[in-house]
Formats: sequence, structure tokens, C-alpha cells
Amino acid sequence: QVQLVASGGGLVQPGGSLRLSCVISGDILSLGVIGWFRQAPGTERELVAAIRGESSTAYEDSVEGRFTISRDNAKNTVYLQMDDLKVEDTATYYCDAKHNGAWLKNWGQGTQVTVSS
Repeated sequence: QVQLVASGGGLVQPGGSLRLSCVISGDILSLGVIGWFRQAPGTERELVAAIRGESSTAYEDSVEGRFTISRDNAKNTVYLQMDDLKVEDTATYYCDAKHNGAWLKNWGQGTQVTVSS
């Protein structure tokens, strides 16, 4: 069974950076798509970044140019590098993966990112 655990959140000032990690227990190569989601209080959960294979990536418009998703197969880890953070990036961040065409939706607790001065 594939499990994904997100970590690396914290408190950062506007304009700062964080790198989130998603450690995958299982075969990372068996997962077609891995994505980062976020949900702020009172909002819908949204997909902000996704990676397919080694290098095919996509981003939500509001994070394009600021966030970078990548993977390290040797470490079974997917990263979300977040630069130039804005207050509106404040949310709980989750990672998930598609397996056999469907999101696993084993969300866990996620990791909290708070951007505040």
C-alpha cells in the first residue's frame, strides 16, 4: 500500500521561502501523477502543482513562477519549493498521487504553511 507523508511547513514572512517534502512509502515509479494540494479555512481544496514522470509539470496560475515541483526517485520523495511566498499562500498543504488513474485521497494531516509579517 502506498503512503504519502507531507512535511516541511512552518511560519515564514512574505517574500520568504519554504521547501515541502512528500515522502512516499512504496514504489514512486508506480505512481503516474503526484500532486500538491492546499486548503485554506473556508475554501475548497485546490491542486496547486503536479508532476508526471520525471519532468512533466503543471501549476495553478497563482503559483506559476514561484513554486517548483520536483522528484528524487532515489529518496522516494517529491518536493515543492515555494519562493516569494505571499499571505494568500497560507493553507494546509497535502500531497497525493494517482494510482491506476485515481487519486488515492489518503490526505492525512497535511503540513501547515503560514505566511505572515
